Amino acid sequence: MTNKKGIHFEISERKILLRVLDLLMVFFGVYALSLFFDFEYIEVSVENSVALILLGVYISLFGTIFELYDLQKASRFDSTFKNIVISASTVVLFYLLTPILSPILPNERMQIVYLYIAIIISILLWRLVYINLVESPRFYKRVLLVGEISNIQGLIKALNTSDPNYKIVGFINSEASSVEAVKYKGLPEFEAKDFLETIKKENISEILVASFNSEAIMAGVYHDLISLLERGFKIRDYTQVYEELLHKVPIQFVGKDFYKYFPFSRSNENKLYMFTQRAFDIIFAIIGLAVGVLLLPFILIGNAIGNRGPLFYSQERVGKNSVPFKILKLRSMVINAEADGVKWAQKNDSRITKFGMFLRRSRLDEIPQFYNVLKGEMSIIGPRPERPYFVNELSQIIPFYETRHIINPGLTGWAQVSTRYGASVDDSLTKLQYDLYYIKHRSIFLDLNIVIKTLSTILYYRGQ
Repeated sequence: MTNKKGIHFEISERKILLRVLDLLMVFFGVYALSLFFDFEYIEVSVENSVALILLGVYISLFGTIFELYDLQKASRFDSTFKNIVISASTVVLFYLLTPILSPILPNERMQIVYLYIAIIISILLWRLVYINLVESPRFYKRVLLVGEISNIQGLIKALNTSDPNYKIVGFINSEASSVEAVKYKGLPEFEAKDFLETIKKENISEILVASFNSEAIMAGVYHDLISLLERGFKIRDYTQVYEELLHKVPIQFVGKDFYKYFPFSRSNENKLYMFTQRAFDIIFAIIGLAVGVLLLPFILIGNAIGNRGPLFYSQERVGKNSVPFKILKLRSMVINAEADGVKWAQKNDSRITKFGMFLRRSRLDEIPQFYNVLKGEMSIIGPRPERPYFVNELSQIIPFYETRHIINPGLTGWAQVSTRYGASVDDSLTKLQYDLYYIKHRSIFLDLNIVIKTLSTILYYRGQ
């Protein structure tokens, strides 16, 4: 059997495609301005290479901060247009504020407006092509799922929310089923005996195996999988795809072979990485505390009006190796908020004051924790520290929960920039999946990604 695979752009390929074409289109737009209009502010030439590189750096940096390269948002015109306008506005502003590297301001100030409009139009034209071509069904990766019916629904639900181009077209039950067996109607089910024919008929480009008991796979299905593998067909395990698409560890599917899922990052033992991270922590903490001192008068006024009580409070949290420590924060709740006992913080929690809500949304309430970072009790990046009461409760319910304590807790983290505020056991499970993904894959590049996403969270006022 031969299979003609369709063209499909992987996630990493699409992100690179977006970045490269954004830059090329902007440079083309600038070139078109000088070609067809009397535009002299910046020209595409070797002499202006520093200014052009700076423009490219700003577009890539602020495009990342304002989510131009978020694939979910990049697939929709409304969010794409909004993010292009915001990114272009910030790029031009910073370009004007760096006159040493950028060109001298033109005598005719309207040329700055021309540059601004050219950036928006050039990126927007390319993004319209991306939305209507690359994001169209012709570039979908068509996937056939092989697994037990009992596990299929949860897996499909998770993957369908991650990548719109990853299309699961149907499934094959890998177990022998009886007439009385429960049927899953959320996807077309193909007969196991028609496995190879289905791949050809449905133009399948990848098989996703989601069987949690390989011994239960029917002999015929197992033989077909071996045959496909020998012919070079792409067969992947669900855990690989789950981590790749969702960027979290699927601990709810982990069994006795748990050690296979936790080959933790070499960075956890890399002396250079650890030194670099600690140096970054110290520098960033000093800058953060300095900014906090500058903002303190305004925070004191807001606290006096909207909080009416102590500005700071401390609370016990669980740190590295489960060692407790006292965390410092700006108070955002009413005094004696837990007089009736320890409770999860909820969305729109009535215990949060109006000024406290502002502190949380802007993340200003976290500023005192830079002191914890300086002391070495926390890092800038890592799993958020939890209270001992909730740790004891969650560790009895959620497997591997204590694993998040093998590194320093953080001021921000992969879970904080990837999911909503944890206010239940289910939310804590999701946060743990992201935390373990960070511990498993932590690196300088992932840390930088988290810093940029944290800036997006602050600028879009998404803190809770």
